[in-house]
Amino acid sequence: MATKKSVGSLKEADLKGKRVFVRVDLNVPLDDNFNITDDTRIRAAVPTIKYLIGHGAKVILSSHLGRPKGVTPKYSLKPLVGRLSELLGVEVKMADDCIGEQVEKLVATLPEGGVLLLENVRFYKEEEKNDPEFAKKLASLADLYVNDAFGTAHRAHASTEGVAKYLKPAVAGFLMQKELDYLVGAVANPKKPFAAIVGGSKVSTKIGVIESLLAKVDILLLGGGMIFTFYKAQGHSVGSSLVEEDKLDLALSLIEKAKAKGVSLLLPTDVVAADKFAADANSKVVPASGIPDGWMGLDIGPVSIKSFSEALDTTKTIIWNGPMGVFEFDKFAAGTDTIAKKLAELSGNGVTTIIGGGDSVAAVEKAGLADKMSHISTGGGASLELLEGKSLPGVLALDNA
Repeated sequence: MATKKSVGSLKEADLKGKRVFVRVDLNVPLDDNFNITDDTRIRAAVPTIKYLIGHGAKVILSSHLGRPKGVTPKYSLKPLVGRLSELLGVEVKMADDCIGEQVEKLVATLPEGGVLLLENVRFYKEEEKNDPEFAKKLASLADLYVNDAFGTAHRAHASTEGVAKYLKPAVAGFLMQKELDYLVGAVANPKKPFAAIVGGSKVSTKIGVIESLLAKVDILLLGGGMIFTFYKAQGHSVGSSLVEEDKLDLALSLIEKAKAKGVSLLLPTDVVAADKFAADANSKVVPASGIPDGWMGLDIGPVSIKSFSEALDTTKTIIWNGPMGVFEFDKFAAGTDTIAKKLAELSGNGVTTIIGGGDSVAAVEKAGLADKMSHISTGGGASLELLEGKSLPGVLALDNA
């Protein structure tokens, strides 16, 4: 993907008094009392908004929350206003809608450096349909466009792609920029040796990532539930572990592909097996080649943790996507936790460590190591699609640098 124009290239003359439509990703988890339980995404949006208000722009924020079907009060963005105001140091105004007369009036009264939060853009089905008339209505509120919502950049929606047709310049926010620099940059031009750690429960959801990374990495480490499909394909007994029977041939072909490309593909040699899928299951370490009947593998074993760590010691760039085991249960979290600690240690030694979205982000945060990594991706699906080498519509719509 070509390098995109960034909000940082816009100066006071471009921004002062201008109305800027900013698509942010404020899709944060709320509890039953509408309290924010994790404000990571709000904090991630702050640098771009602060830059704009600091240069005298009138900022109009647009986001979705959840997957509402029509206007659904529990998906209102109202509970976010307090925290957003606090983080920005300005009083954020809130609109009851995202288009229409009331919104236009509020925009008209916005002072320079003022911030208006529009109501959930997904209250309109036209948003996800990328309806041009709806996009035009959103665009009519502003003079230029900033997309900082990396988490929805893989969706061609009205607020992520449609409005860019009507507002110029259309530029990337700082968060979007950082995501692209790390995820596209690392994969396109990594410091070698380059390793990828891919985990998660199913091979099927990671095929694209594995195939794309096989063309680029020197070392590929596999963990999580997906490894049992590889074991079974190689004729090992997997007990009652998770297996995708229809992916056995694919697993073998990926092993062959790695060999042909000279990629060192490491599968765990031992696993922690459990007699049931539960936090209090009985567990024992068994060789990967012989999981007993009635037992299921729920984590990588101590020998594998050691050999994975030694392999990672040789690297300069690491991308991690997907946990090594069922880290939600403490008994089966050792593989994931140890890999997280290893990456944190290597970051300190100058290795570029990229946590590529999804559950690995949760695992790194649970281990309290998020601030130690070079980059933590905020997008789940968007990160995956970028790592698969796909182009993201929300990025393609922006102006080239």
